[in-house]
Amino acid sequence: MKLIIQIPCYNEEQALPVTLNALPKHIDGIDEIEILIIDDGSKDRTVEVAKQFGVTHFVDMGHNCGLAKAFSAGIKKALQLGADIIVNTDADNQYCADDIEKIVKPILNKEADIVIGSRPVSKIKHFSLMKKFLQKLGSWVMRLISSTSVEDAPSGFRAFSRNAALQLNIFDNYTYTLETIIQARAKGLQLLCVPINVNPDLRESKLVKNVFDYVRRSIFTMVRMFIIYRPFRFFALLACLFFLPGAFLALRFLWFYFTGSGTGHVQSLILSAILIITSVQIGVIAVLSELFSINRKILEDIQNRLKQQDLKKI
Repeated sequence: MKLIIQIPCYNEEQALPVTLNALPKHIDGIDEIEILIIDDGSKDRTVEVAKQFGVTHFVDMGHNCGLAKAFSAGIKKALQLGADIIVNTDADNQYCADDIEKIVKPILNKEADIVIGSRPVSKIKHFSLMKKFLQKLGSWVMRLISSTSVEDAPSGFRAFSRNAALQLNIFDNYTYTLETIIQARAKGLQLLCVPINVNPDLRESKLVKNVFDYVRRSIFTMVRMFIIYRPFRFFALLACLFFLPGAFLALRFLWFYFTGSGTGHVQSLILSAILIITSVQIGVIAVLSELFSINRKILEDIQNRLKQQDLKKI
């Protein structure tokens, strides 16, 4: 059983030694533990520092591509290296490395395909009150959208089984955290959350430079992924938003008409017709999008089989 711990890095010369020193050397049930560094266009000595600590596996992104693409490239490389379990952690030592064993265990015990480390957000001292509130609000919204019990949606401290890693497709260019949660549910993967600890802050977040910008990007990602993986539900809800007021206006017109005061309410009938016709058109889109969704699932199944065949040749 091989575990690969992947660490996306962008100019982490200072923090990386602390992170690498803390990584576990042995975990019960794991035969091999290897480290993979994804260099996302670092301009400092990140790679040299990693080599000094004995790291031999690297992915060179060439230039700064962002966390989502770095994560995706790391997953691909880890699979090529024969990983049975992949753990993703941050280079700033935010997550307690001793908890890697905690997030790996459910996969070893066949209890989960993806395990997310849930931080004690309300107790993290370097998080502002606004950030704590938005983190909790975002996780609550994600639970509604993804139909999962995820407790800390933005947490990047995660473990993936080989089967789960093979099925991941990252479309977002900003972050992978929200997208993989929605995918897990849509693909029938078992997702589990376990409580973890965090370490003192070594540096400011490179991903969240502005809280409100992060919220804007996160909302966009959630809506986009909801449309991709729950298209019928999305367009059906949208159709209802047009149909219900349209039906109300139609009933209102009929009430006035049959009580003898229908004159002067023709505008309501016209508006009602427009709303109902629009809802029917959106309903047709909902059906078509569901058909496209079925086609996408078939293509993803073919993609998964091709990935497995390519990995067998390596």
